[in-house]
Amino acid sequence: MDRGWISVGDWAIAVGVAATLLVTGLSRQHSATIPDLLGYALLTAGGLALAARRLSPVPVLAVTGLCAVGYQAAGFDVPAVAYLFAVYAAVRAGHRTAAVGASVTMLAALPLAALASGLHDTGEAFAQARGALELAWLIAAGAAGEALRQAERRADEAEHTLEETARRRADEERLRIARELHDSLTHQISVIKVQAEVAVHVARKRGEEVPEALLAIQEAGREASRELRATLEALRDDDASPPRGLDHVAELVEKAGTFGLNTTLTIEGRRHVVPAAVDRTVYRIVQESLTNIARHGDATTASVRIDYRSDALAIRIDDDGRATQDTAPTPGVGLLGMRERVTALGGRLRAEPRGEGGFTVQAELPVDQTS
Repeated sequence: MDRGWISVGDWAIAVGVAATLLVTGLSRQHSATIPDLLGYALLTAGGLALAARRLSPVPVLAVTGLCAVGYQAAGFDVPAVAYLFAVYAAVRAGHRTAAVGASVTMLAALPLAALASGLHDTGEAFAQARGALELAWLIAAGAAGEALRQAERRADEAEHTLEETARRRADEERLRIARELHDSLTHQISVIKVQAEVAVHVARKRGEEVPEALLAIQEAGREASRELRATLEALRDDDASPPRGLDHVAELVEKAGTFGLNTTLTIEGRRHVVPAAVDRTVYRIVQESLTNIARHGDATTASVRIDYRSDALAIRIDDDGRATQDTAPTPGVGLLGMRERVTALGGRLRAEPRGEGGFTVQAELPVDQTS
């Protein structure tokens, strides 16, 4: 796994292998000639190269292999320990083809290097090459790297599965909360609202002055009913009703006119099929935005723009309300729900007052047009 840096442990292993190779080479009583000095340098370089085995496993595989061939040709009958470490690192990183190709090359090159060192007997050269790189140890190094790679992959898959399970349980909990809210609060709030409206109606019919407290209860009941309905919609999509999406945005724009809001819808780009989650999210963004404008924006006009792009779907809702950058509203449940939906799809959301006045909601949702 590439980590972008070399740890102290990596250096410790590299230095340890280099020291082992160098001590083994020195124990063979070589002289201080130029070929022998080159052999010592290759022994050291091959070991130290292992420090970068996690960052660049394939180049390290090549370097350690060349060093092993080089010091064998210089007459150093020393096992290719550094190369075995490099094979392990390369296979662990998923470069199995490179490891197999390099190993086949090594098995062919080492006997030639032994012959180049001065041996004239082919059988002896092959024996020295076999001692430098035992096939069993080579297979063991590759198998160990593959086993650890598979273990890490399974661990990653298990972690991903746990995240998916946690997300599914969170969705189930949201649905449970929605059902409990519906069962426990909807009926009581409806009763309060209806009773208050009946009391106001009866008082006005009798010509009596309606108490301010009763009017406040009536308005609070209406607002509570609207807020509860919006909260339930944010917590869940009602499975009993068909899913709402891009095809229903025009209805939202038309319905906004009943609130005294002059709303226009503009669709740009070539329309194409988008994922179902994106389809529903666009509807929810437009719905929540227009609802907030009608409730809090003090606006007379609004515009909804949907832009079909090759790799994304962009939505923008603007109004001419009184929101300014100095009086930015506190994000509520609706805005937080929008941001949560957009983020879950890997998109971006921006909701803030416009410089020229009013409020803007902009979202960009990635789409995959592989079909």
